[in-house]
Amino acid sequence: MKRIPKRLYGILCLSMSFLLCSCGQSGAKDKDFSELTTPGSQEEAYEYRTFFLPAKDGPIQPYVGDTMPYYEDGVYYIYYLKEGGDSYNHSIYLTTTKDFVTYTEQDEVVIEASDTGQDAWIGTGSVVKADGKYYFFYTGHADSADVEYKEKIMVAEGDDLTAFHKIPGWEITPPDDLGQKNDFRDPQAYYDPDTDTISLTITASKDNVARILKYTVSSDLQETNYDGIIFTNTAGDFWNLECSDTFKLGDKWYLTYSAQDDTLWYASADEPFGPYSEAKRLEGKLFYAAKHVEDGENAYMAGWARRSESPASTRSVSAWAGNLVVQKLVQKENGDLALAPADTVMQQFQNKCKLLSGDTQMSVEAGDTYQYTNVCTCYERFLLKGNFTYSGSGSIGICFDYNGETDKYKLISICPDDNILQLSFNEGTTPIAETEIHLEPGKDYAFTYVQEGSVGVFYIDGMAALTVRLYGVSGKPVRLFARNNSVTFSALEQYSN
Repeated sequence: MKRIPKRLYGILCLSMSFLLCSCGQSGAKDKDFSELTTPGSQEEAYEYRTFFLPAKDGPIQPYVGDTMPYYEDGVYYIYYLKEGGDSYNHSIYLTTTKDFVTYTEQDEVVIEASDTGQDAWIGTGSVVKADGKYYFFYTGHADSADVEYKEKIMVAEGDDLTAFHKIPGWEITPPDDLGQKNDFRDPQAYYDPDTDTISLTITASKDNVARILKYTVSSDLQETNYDGIIFTNTAGDFWNLECSDTFKLGDKWYLTYSAQDDTLWYASADEPFGPYSEAKRLEGKLFYAAKHVEDGENAYMAGWARRSESPASTRSVSAWAGNLVVQKLVQKENGDLALAPADTVMQQFQNKCKLLSGDTQMSVEAGDTYQYTNVCTCYERFLLKGNFTYSGSGSIGICFDYNGETDKYKLISICPDDNILQLSFNEGTTPIAETEIHLEPGKDYAFTYVQEGSVGVFYIDGMAALTVRLYGVSGKPVRLFARNNSVTFSALEQYSN
């Protein structure tokens, strides 16, 4: 299919479809959502910039699947498995950015799935530079039922970072001691100039327990050695530990992975490949397949924000692939990790908006039923920040109006009694995603919330992050709430851009 030039389709539709409305005291502008009353029509209207989406192929919206970030000379190269549109069986595509705010999408495919053969489907991989040559290790997933190995590790080479050519015949197959030939994927590559070798970590399973394996490959790809299992999952009953990554922050080494159909986890070590500590959760299940990228000054996690097959669904957010989301990695004093918004993402919000209440401090007290108070308007792209302190054990947080009916409210809840930060639908009765958080009554905490379109990330600063998907809420009031708790929000500020 011949595609309409990048962004032209969406820009034309947007420019013809919307009036602009004022955002508070600074004269900032936002779209008028008064005529867009359905979640689907709102989603069609969004112009994603910070939370990147591939350009439409005609009327078809493709999505970002597993990301494979790489940094060089001031540019972040975000490779991804493209879902839908002109992508054949999750072929690898590329978008680049210098600031995580605006992206330049490459039209041409980077590595394309084959019509037949071992890589009839492309699976996640990574880019590494060794002796002046770029190598892209990736997963070849066979589509045929009669193959011996369902998945193998394959490689392509390139002279630059925009185009790669498959190396015929080069492959790594699962070791015999795994006892299975189906799940063997997601190679992450690291070059060691001291030994002139490439280390590969690969996710697999043995005896139905998720593992991460290590290989050593010579820089000319002529010699491959299996080094064994470096990590065994003990944190839950997971099928696979997808998209693993290893990196160093300060004097600690970290291993991150997305447990199959679960959340983003990490474990730490004193050496590059373990032994590792017990794993801890880093984010919720809507921020998936995230891998790290660093620029010599800061480190980030790039992943995708899960979506719903239907924006009208109020029961689940479970579709594969979505928007690109990048978050900054923060190392705490005790070595634990947290996520924060990238500085450049925060800096784009310069237009201060007038709060609906007109007051920067608001208190909510509640018993067994939810109590709400309006705080601001849900714009297409906005930042809300402030502080909070509470005295009880029930839930507090931010509420989003879906259709004007209270029982359909969408909540970002801080639940001190359960030690979780949670997204739920239908006024708290339908849990969607959560992550762990430990807070104390009487203490003052800072929060930051960033939203673009239907994607948002809520931060309890320096402690926890939760990616959310909120369809159908634009142009409507955002509320603060409490249930079985008493909370005071202070220093409240909203910004648009």
